[in-house]
Amino acid sequence: MIDAYFEDKEFKSINFSENPFIKGEYEVCTFVSCSFSGADLSDVKFVDCEFNSCDLSFASITNTIFRDVKFRDCKLLGLSFDSCNKLLLSPDFEGCQLNSSIFSGLSLPATVFKDCKIRDVDFVNSDLTGSTFENCDLKGTIFENTLLEKVDFRSSHNFSIDPDNNRIKKAKFSTATLAGLLEKYDIKVE
Repeated sequence: MIDAYFEDKEFKSINFSENPFIKGEYEVCTFVSCSFSGADLSDVKFVDCEFNSCDLSFASITNTIFRDVKFRDCKLLGLSFDSCNKLLLSPDFEGCQLNSSIFSGLSLPATVFKDCKIRDVDFVNSDLTGSTFENCDLKGTIFENTLLEKVDFRSSHNFSIDPDNNRIKKAKFSTATLAGLLEKYDIKVE
């Protein structure tokens, strides 16, 4: 069976929860205001694609390739990014809701998270070297045995990072966010 191939195509306002998503390879495609909520996107290849104002919540992304993919103003609730193709994973997030998603065990160096809600997300055993969390809400997010070297947290908030259980060499924090590093010591920073 030959998978479908789409190049430089725009998909707009399509509900893939009701209309089956055609599996295949999507290269330099743009998805605008589409719903993939609960859809099966397993084994699909997205290369140099953009998702704008889309809902991918609870979609199945087993072995899915997201190479050089940009997510803008998207709902990405409960996604198991740890089940997609790890070798070619290179996403970029802006204005997204990533609550309850899993990034456990992934290598995501230099990933940009900008103006995102990243609540109750699992980054256990991940490599986020050189990534940026710009103006992100990280409440309840788990960083454990996570490589956070050179990560920029200066404008983010509500995080709790244990310096003893994570590698944070040359990570950037603002004085306003230092409490997130000292939480386990039950110290008040004023």
